[in-house]
Amino acid sequence: MENVIWDLKADKVVSLIKEGKRIDGRKFDEYRKITVKNGISENADGSARVRIGNTDVVAGIKMVPLAPYPDMPDEGTISVGTELLPLASPEYEVGPPSEDAVELARVVDRGIRESNAIDFKGLCIKEGELVWTIFIDAYVLNDDGNTFDAASIACLSSLNQTKVPKLEEGKIVKGEHSGKLKLSKQPLLFTFAKIAGKIVADPCLDEEKAMEARFGCAVADDSSLCAFQKGGGGALRLSEIDECIEIAFKKAKEFRKLV
Repeated sequence: MENVIWDLKADKVVSLIKEGKRIDGRKFDEYRKITVKNGISENADGSARVRIGNTDVVAGIKMVPLAPYPDMPDEGTISVGTELLPLASPEYEVGPPSEDAVELARVVDRGIRESNAIDFKGLCIKEGELVWTIFIDAYVLNDDGNTFDAASIACLSSLNQTKVPKLEEGKIVKGEHSGKLKLSKQPLLFTFAKIAGKIVADPCLDEEKAMEARFGCAVADDSSLCAFQKGGGGALRLSEIDECIEIAFKKAKEFRKLV
């Protein structure tokens, strides 16, 4: 029964797109309202909660001193994890990370990592022995479409708020910090859906159910394209990819004011 309902909604979305309209009345390149609340967790080194429309994501940062990778003895690293909580959608279940959760984590990770926003060598505490590993965790509280961009904004905003814990003899001094984490760039992810041959920004859940293909690109404030990801079974023309990237750069300056 649920599949039938989604099929009917998808048909409605496609019919409206063909008429040049969206199901919630937005323009094709228009985002839903975005709100950002920082400092939501006292236990995290940095945290934020982001809502895009009814999509709701929280993110938190923990910096942990660990041994470096053997092939990168003087570099720290990041580890991005995401969890699609069962309360966010009837489709989510308790258990190991689903393919959707893994993809979400990888896309957010790639945007941050490939932008070189974080100086990994600057995370070295003692070469070959101890470096900072930044654990970035995002939790989807409600999924009404485009969890990618909500998670991206939440993670970046959390990183911007992150305080580096104080160390004494290689151990964290609880409640004390040595300064703020410095980011050299501000990478943000922008996600688009192709529906009935048209490109729409920030697809809501109804639109995701109707989309032929998904495209996301991460852009930094130095006008660089950091990463991109294509999802769904449909194809995208080069002109459509160019359209997505152009919209992303136009929106990026406005969105960075939020983080």
